[in-house]
Amino acid sequence: MMPQWTSDEEEPLTEFSTQRAFKQVRAISRQPHFVGSKNHEEVAQYLLKELEKLGLETSVQEGYALSDWGNLVKSKNLLARIKGTDSSKALLLLSHYDSAPHSYSLGASDAGSGVATILESVRTFLYNKTAHKNDIIILFTDAEELGLNGAALFVTQHQWAKEVGVVLNFEARGSSGPSYMLMETNGGNAGLVHEFAAAKVPLPASNSLMYSIYKMLPNDTDLTVFREQGNIQGYNFAFIDDHYNYHTAQDDSKHLNKKTLEHQGTYLMPLLHYFANANFDATVSKEDYAYFTLPFTFISYPFSWIVPMVLIALVLFVFLVFVGVGKRILSFKEIGKGGIPFLGATLTSGLLAYFGWKFLLNYYPQYNDLLNGFTYNGHSYIAGFVALTLAICFIFYHFFSEKKTTMNHFVAPLFLWILINCGLAFALKGAGFLIIPVFFGLIAFGFFILTQKSNTLLNLICSIPTLLIIAPFIQMFPIGLGLKVLFGSAILTALTFGLLLPVFGAYTKKGAWSLLFLAIAGIFFAKAHVQSGYELGKAKSNSLLYIYNADTQKANWVTYDTNLDPWTKNYLGNHPQTADFMKDTPLFSKYNSGFTYAAEAPKKELAQPTIEFLKDQIVGNQRQLKIKITPNRNVNRYDIFASEEMILSNFKANGVQAIGQKGAKYDRKRGKKILSYYVVNNEPLEMEFIMNKATPFDMELLESSFDLMRNALFPMIKRQNWMIPTPFVLNDAVVIQKKIIPKPVIQPVIKKAVAVPVVQDSLTEPKPEIEIETPKVP
Repeated sequence: MMPQWTSDEEEPLTEFSTQRAFKQVRAISRQPHFVGSKNHEEVAQYLLKELEKLGLETSVQEGYALSDWGNLVKSKNLLARIKGTDSSKALLLLSHYDSAPHSYSLGASDAGSGVATILESVRTFLYNKTAHKNDIIILFTDAEELGLNGAALFVTQHQWAKEVGVVLNFEARGSSGPSYMLMETNGGNAGLVHEFAAAKVPLPASNSLMYSIYKMLPNDTDLTVFREQGNIQGYNFAFIDDHYNYHTAQDDSKHLNKKTLEHQGTYLMPLLHYFANANFDATVSKEDYAYFTLPFTFISYPFSWIVPMVLIALVLFVFLVFVGVGKRILSFKEIGKGGIPFLGATLTSGLLAYFGWKFLLNYYPQYNDLLNGFTYNGHSYIAGFVALTLAICFIFYHFFSEKKTTMNHFVAPLFLWILINCGLAFALKGAGFLIIPVFFGLIAFGFFILTQKSNTLLNLICSIPTLLIIAPFIQMFPIGLGLKVLFGSAILTALTFGLLLPVFGAYTKKGAWSLLFLAIAGIFFAKAHVQSGYELGKAKSNSLLYIYNADTQKANWVTYDTNLDPWTKNYLGNHPQTADFMKDTPLFSKYNSGFTYAAEAPKKELAQPTIEFLKDQIVGNQRQLKIKITPNRNVNRYDIFASEEMILSNFKANGVQAIGQKGAKYDRKRGKKILSYYVVNNEPLEMEFIMNKATPFDMELLESSFDLMRNALFPMIKRQNWMIPTPFVLNDAVVIQKKIIPKPVIQPVIKKAVAVPVVQDSLTEPKPEIEIETPKVP
């Protein structure tokens, strides 16, 4: 599924070199470089110089963008362009250069690897003086980690966006494993499928089921913005194994697998050469294709084939069973008996894995510290539960089947797999290719019906598609979705065993095989137990914030952790209180993490922000406001909350509306949260909006600086080397919590004019008598 080699630095300059790309990764990921940090600007300048070294003219796009999820930031996109000889549309090479905030992530994999892959591929392309007709745009976006803001800025405001034909986007959600290709399109994928196949990528790893699942998950990439806001389609390339390093301080060059980086290069080089001369109109289609990969091969066919293929399999299955019963090779009694071990093994293994993982979470409470749901010893658990499932399968067939299983017992697995594919054909067409292993099972079954003999070699050959197409999902599902779906891997293992029954059924010593796999499972569970602790490189995540409430003048230490460790106990004590007081202002996090514990903290003299109401007036039944919040200390983020009764319209923040905003009403997707503003260069926040004058004004801010561990006011204890800051949450921050309180609205009321005659000067006009009222406005 991926290269088992890496190209070294001695590789000719005419070829892509993983070692040269890896040098770029190390340069990019020396320090955390989140938006607003000093290192972020240093990385931007480094990349501009690297592009200029290649002889390219660079440009910078800066501006504010407010994502549809309420994240506001001033992004700085880095661009370069290689002119083609006859370009109508351009190929866009895309990755982002910012690292994740809050957790000291070095951004080596996410997405220094993508930036480095593009730099090395473009260097090779230019060195070879490759002839090409299409323009090639290189775009390193900013603020991807904050809400895809840099991509939104480019798509909605840059003139080059209208010229893009296809995007190749390089991403990461882990630090190793194969890089998977996922397509993004608003129309049919047939054009993209055909063009990808024509590019002849040597080691493709992809299938249409993965994208069907990806579309159901709340995960987006920069390419999503291109598709949604610009109707621009393309390909994502991302690796997801070792997910526990994602967005953490362990996302460094040491943890990045060089073979994975090589895999990214094996995608980009052939695709860059192909699309540099391709007709981008060929990528547009209304038809969808199912597709999957075998080693060195990419196979696809139209969705319209899926239902007929399933019906053919069903008809063929019924015909073969009818013939087998007619020949008295099969009997319904034996077929029924064959369903007992198959269904029994499937249900037992699924339930055992489901409740087994629940038990492990209770027995090892530290597993709950890793929010992504994949533990450092996760691969041992996958192997352990797969081996346990195989043991269960052999046990059931040992006790509920003949010593040498007959083809009667193969009927139940075939029938269930056909039923599964019937459901997929209508509910999840992206999985339509799973009918192919069933056809090979029918070939083995049909040979037996026609000849009344079971051919061992044929059975073995017919098992290969099952191993190549289905078996990889056994590992892929928990890697991609977390160990909570281990029960799915167990069920899929049992279902796969059923399709391989012509091979396994011939094993006469099933009891011995069950004991062997039980021993293997025990070995992997024992290995997982030994590796269940924390160490340097496989660290425990923990969290701590200092929150000062400027209204109550009280300060607290707070954490998201459920299991306190020696470091957090230094501040929270052994018996902290629950953090209920923060429930009214829930901060967003990817995994909906809320504050768990709190303890009183010493009050520190923190410079509070200046809040100005630049505009607050009533027109009719509307109240028009413009609020400016200026920091008086170095800050990184503002979170603004308002009661859900406050319906805001015509909302702008720092002069921009939300991307994709439809209508005047501001769409709040996260309850009380109005926006999260990530501050660059301490620039103030200005919000402008309209609300109903009768609605009480109820708004609050959290002003955060990401400097708790280095702030001179806080003599903090350094974390031990087996600890890292928790990702996906506001962490290691000094926070000021403060109500935004407006001054009373002054509304001039002009009463009728009273003439005041002046005899001395006939030119004097009557002057109105003016009375100012100050109505009480909430």
